[in-house]
Amino acid sequence: MELRKYLLPGLISVTLLSGCSLFSGEEDVVKMAPLPKVENQFTPQTVWSTGVGDGIGDFYSNLHPTWQDGTVYAADRFGIVKALDAADGKEKWKVDLSEKTGFFSKNRSAMLSGGITVSGDRLYIGSERGQVYALNTSDGAIAWQAKAAGEALSRPVVSDGLVLIHTSNGMLQGLDQATGAVKWTVNLDMPALSLRGESAPSVAFGGAIVGGDNGRVSAVILNQGQLIWQQRISQPSGATEIDRLSDVDTTPVIVNGVVYALAYNGNLTALDLRSGQILWKREIGGVKDLIVDAGRIYLVDQDDRVIALNADGGVAIWRQSELLHRNLTSPVLYNGYLVVGDSEGYLHWMNTTDGRFVAQQKLDSSGFQTEPVVASDKLLIQSKDGEVYAITR
Repeated sequence: MELRKYLLPGLISVTLLSGCSLFSGEEDVVKMAPLPKVENQFTPQTVWSTGVGDGIGDFYSNLHPTWQDGTVYAADRFGIVKALDAADGKEKWKVDLSEKTGFFSKNRSAMLSGGITVSGDRLYIGSERGQVYALNTSDGAIAWQAKAAGEALSRPVVSDGLVLIHTSNGMLQGLDQATGAVKWTVNLDMPALSLRGESAPSVAFGGAIVGGDNGRVSAVILNQGQLIWQQRISQPSGATEIDRLSDVDTTPVIVNGVVYALAYNGNLTALDLRSGQILWKREIGGVKDLIVDAGRIYLVDQDDRVIALNADGGVAIWRQSELLHRNLTSPVLYNGYLVVGDSEGYLHWMNTTDGRFVAQQKLDSSGFQTEPVVASDKLLIQSKDGEVYAITR
């Protein structure tokens, strides 16, 4: 029987480990760190906020806002997709992708989970039902709808005339950007147990680099769907099934011919883009997307430490450990600061030089699961109950 994890990666220790005698026979208690006391050096301003459906609730989701040409696009799990004016948050259009089941019956949830991605005049969103939607940016009308090989949990990636989808059953698919037709499928293999979530691919030089639930990073030629190389960066080990989880659910980052990837229970690894050979690795595990900027790597590890490292050799520059087990989002760089959200609805602003807190703000009681998004001069973030906030420094 294949076991799948229907939880947030950040909550694995709370729900799968805690009281889970199925795996360990012991009860492990993980305690969320108390809210750090921060003396704000500035006060971030909320420019506008608006609701988009009912959000994602307590379900795993990779839905987050995106923007292009003065318009913000956001969605909820049920199927509501909205276009908002980036200046004031006013609605431009709204569509509902939920399925009609009868005249008097409530619509069936679309279970949107991966996206939103905007490219040109189209939006792309994936769902847990294995559907991939392409919507017109002008009015939200469905340009095409395609069936993927499995749940489309990761963010669709558009490149070289293809929409790349990484499904929950380990398939990487290239769909025709114009029609949604499946051009090719690559099987990346699946272990018996894995975390809920999949790596979105990164693209460079006609190839896609993607992490897999088997602890490997793979390179695929885009025009053929052919596997070029695979490299294991996490080796399953330990006494329990949980200990042996080794997913690479983060999106690899490609900078100057080097691929940076992060695995759960594994390593932060730098790989040569062309050959896949390991250049260096550090014993740091995580499932949140990392940042590589100005010779530094910024990441959140699986215990919610925020860490800065040197990109050349992975030497740690600083660690911020006051947010342990607060179920942080992936980090984002905004106006020279590193920003993360947490499950209690706070945004934490850190100095990139030493990791010290410079500001803290409470935005939403439902909390955050997906990372903030930089939209020109604003920072966008969507709460679990669907509220979209636009913030400025």
